[in-house]
Amino acid sequence: MSNRVTELLKIRYPIIQGGMVWCSGWRLASAVSNNGGLGLLGAGSLPAELLREHIRKCRAATPFPFGVNVPLTFHDAEGIMRVIIDEGVRVVFSSAGNPGTWTKTLQSHGITVAHVVSSSRFARKAGEAGVDAIVAEGFEAGGHNGREETTTFTLIPQVRAVTQLPLIAAGGVGTGAAMRAAMCLGADGVQVGTRFALSEESSAHPDFKQRCILAGEGDTMLTLKKLSPTRLIKNEFYEKVKAAEDRGAGAEEMQALTGRGRARQGIFEGDLANGMLEIGQVSSAIRTVEPVKTIIEQMIAEYRECLKSDCALE
Repeated sequence: MSNRVTELLKIRYPIIQGGMVWCSGWRLASAVSNNGGLGLLGAGSLPAELLREHIRKCRAATPFPFGVNVPLTFHDAEGIMRVIIDEGVRVVFSSAGNPGTWTKTLQSHGITVAHVVSSSRFARKAGEAGVDAIVAEGFEAGGHNGREETTTFTLIPQVRAVTQLPLIAAGGVGTGAAMRAAMCLGADGVQVGTRFALSEESSAHPDFKQRCILAGEGDTMLTLKKLSPTRLIKNEFYEKVKAAEDRGAGAEEMQALTGRGRARQGIFEGDLANGMLEIGQVSSAIRTVEPVKTIIEQMIAEYRECLKSDCALE
């Protein structure tokens, strides 16, 4: 499969693994890259020197390209970027901030930059900043989301209408059929988070994975809208957040309620009651924890079956 995304990132399939906090360490990233996609290390949960260790381990585990996802609002974004440049990483996916801050610096070191957006307005700004590709992420996605609450399949054509850059669809994409649908709407590739978060190679806690694959429709909700909108599985912590939001709690009170380390507590340590269980809506369609190799093979096989159906309609 060759298109603008595979050529830009030098990968076999236009499938990028989301750089998810507490899930996306070197084992997951290298497994995705070894099986034809682009693996991403999640810098949002990796302090600078730990990121350096993961970069080196990932490089030892795969001869293929991989990258780093960097939330630009991360408290040590500068330290993270320094490690990325020092270690010769070739791809950065940035999110949650102004792409103009780092894009040119990264590109001056030969680094390809993609930026995650939640609206066509932000897509224009990313294009003006000179990024090499854009990720259009709908609010079906797990973890932190845009405030617009635009669904992925509404967002893709709106972003495509304002940019000619390679476009990657994210949010709710976990199957080959969804991949094909995204491409029909104008995407050149897909970024897959939840399905890889629930893979064998993900560093998430086994209890977290099991809770997610038992999730049904409506078991995740977008919450914390006064801080940073975040999709969570409903649990005891979520109910506390909802109660506070329902009575009109302000941002300061919500910040105190969430505290620090809630995502680590839920995703990495497996505290299903008191942790933040960040996961996407598509978790309700996933019923098994599988190796990355199986996930990618299934997606590609299903994508190709969809292509056959398309041809049958002609």
